[in-house]
Amino acid sequence: MKKKWMQIVTFVLLFGLFNINALAKEQTGASNTINQDGIEVTISTDKESYKSGEEVHYTITVNNNKLHWGSKKTTITYSNTKGLNPVEGTVLPTELPALAYGESITLEGKVVGDVNVFPPVEEESNLLIPIIIGAVALFAVVIVIICLKKKKGAKALALGFALILLSETLPAQAVDFETITVRPYVKFTYAGKEVMIRAVMDIQVEQELVKLDDSYTVKSRKITCHDPSIIKDEDGNYYIFGTHLAAGYCTDLMTWTSIDGEFRDSFSQELQDQIRAWNKDERSGTWYDFLWAPDVIYNEVMGKYCYYLSANGDDWKSNIVLLTADNVDGPFEYAGTIVYGGFNNETYGQTDAPMVTGEETIPERYVTNGIDNRKWGDKWPNCIDPCVIYDEEGNLWMAYGSWSGGIFMLELDEETGLRDYNVSYETNDHSDPYFGKKIAGGCYVSGEGAYIERIGDYYYLFISYGNLEAAGGYNMRVFRSENPDGPYVDALGNSSFYDKYIFNYNHSVGYRLFGGYKWRSYNIGQVAQGHNSAFVDDDGKAYVVFHTRISNGTEAHNVKVHQLFVNKEGWIVAAPYATQGETLNEAGLSAKEVAGDYELIIHNLDIDYANLETMKPEFITLKEDGTITGAYTGSWALEAGTPYITVTIDGKEYSGVALNMCVEQTSYETVVFTALGIDNQITVWGSKTVSEDALKK
Repeated sequence: MKKKWMQIVTFVLLFGLFNINALAKEQTGASNTINQDGIEVTISTDKESYKSGEEVHYTITVNNNKLHWGSKKTTITYSNTKGLNPVEGTVLPTELPALAYGESITLEGKVVGDVNVFPPVEEESNLLIPIIIGAVALFAVVIVIICLKKKKGAKALALGFALILLSETLPAQAVDFETITVRPYVKFTYAGKEVMIRAVMDIQVEQELVKLDDSYTVKSRKITCHDPSIIKDEDGNYYIFGTHLAAGYCTDLMTWTSIDGEFRDSFSQELQDQIRAWNKDERSGTWYDFLWAPDVIYNEVMGKYCYYLSANGDDWKSNIVLLTADNVDGPFEYAGTIVYGGFNNETYGQTDAPMVTGEETIPERYVTNGIDNRKWGDKWPNCIDPCVIYDEEGNLWMAYGSWSGGIFMLELDEETGLRDYNVSYETNDHSDPYFGKKIAGGCYVSGEGAYIERIGDYYYLFISYGNLEAAGGYNMRVFRSENPDGPYVDALGNSSFYDKYIFNYNHSVGYRLFGGYKWRSYNIGQVAQGHNSAFVDDDGKAYVVFHTRISNGTEAHNVKVHQLFVNKEGWIVAAPYATQGETLNEAGLSAKEVAGDYELIIHNLDIDYANLETMKPEFITLKEDGTITGAYTGSWALEAGTPYITVTIDGKEYSGVALNMCVEQTSYETVVFTALGIDNQITVWGSKTVSEDALKK
């Protein structure tokens, strides 16, 4: 009988203590936490239930847990339940101060319910609660004494307190700035009704900059040159030539000097008239505004520098002319036109097309798809953007074209630098007797500034997709072939042709060398990189030379040069930083050298270029055991005796190289890697984080 009585008492005790715990919980406040992209916001009230007319005291706590990101001052707006108003004489907190990574702040506010919206309700007297609590507490003391005297009760007592503790741990019920929108709220009861305090915060965040000590600063000099074509002269100087007769030179690929004025002045009036004899361009301001995107080579047979120049015109009435000179910077003489575009029945005879086609009257194909019915671009190229190369056998080729009918290629005469009239071309969807062999693009799909360079075992075709403006989505794509005239394919085997229209700015055909990005060492992001040239230097190093714009909303641009490397699968990847004379260690780096904390940029295709989005670093650790932790998980491995690295990130494998190079415009050397996705042909860059000792104090 006593044993049964003890069991009853024990469970009464447990029930009482559990309800004391529940009653105590009712006296605590309501709370709810929202975590959005590393910004954690909690709204809490001092109670869960309020009577009519009672003040609600609440807090908003904001924690910035977004690694290496800081927030700007932010306005807080509210959409509270109707009838919850600020307590008289107070205002709700409406301003969130700037928070660095790791900082937090708590703001306080008071609201009270409008009695017309929340009238008093009849409530049962709560006097019984303290009486029950007191009685149960007294009863608990008695039972504790009894249990201590009787070992059999100890187990029941332990179980009771365990249940209480368990109840305490149950979870509560609850594109260079980026904007994180957080909508925190908390629910509670007011005058018997469920209500809510709701806030909205559009928090602008920016990655915290890495500022190296001034002792690491390396001076360089940028140059403005759109669509740069590079050539190295016999004295070892690098020259670039671009749109609107821009030009410059340097000796180190870093410190450029502009010679725009001198170069333009070297064009005589006679030469200007000869260049413009074919074109029609009503939009030109200065005499050279219609002169775009040249390419320059040295022709050893001729003993001349050959300057192939785009003379652009309205209605596809463009042509590519050849100028020659004894010196790389001129003065130049007119040698002739390589190819004419935009002709009709009236102007057909003014071109060399009759000689090439053997037809005195314009062939019907140039009428059906002609300028008079504005269908020229359905099939035929805009004759601009030349790229002239020698193949391995010494044959001279010229790729050209922009949007419209695509990119075409002609063979040139090595002795004159002009068209080789002994070469004929078929008539089909990818070839035309006059315009030559089509190698890429078509159907008005974006694609211009084609450039071909042999690097290692392949000819690599670069094409710029998108519009050249900062917000135009300009980006460089890569294909390769064993032959200069194709066929060209990307890393997944996709052809370089487009046989129907598609909006391809972020399309997956042709792998993107890189897109808009911003390292933490940059003050501003870089966007719209494109219309490049490329070359292999005397020491075997390969480079890509391009113009880039910046993400400040202007159209300012400058030239950059990045070294190129060939990964294990024979695809080129670009160095993460502009070149400063770095050399790839062909024997590779050790795992100990490579392991460490990294900034990682993934050049995703789906980028909001219209809003100047730049890819910014995430943070990972490459551990010596070959694992990757941090924002992404995975693994990494080096191939012994080579510079090759394989990085697996969230199940995707990337193949590239690891090397030492300097953080851009500094002498601070770090380990970097650049790699291309095996299955997704997305490019990734990694840069080991700067040591604390090197940071600006």
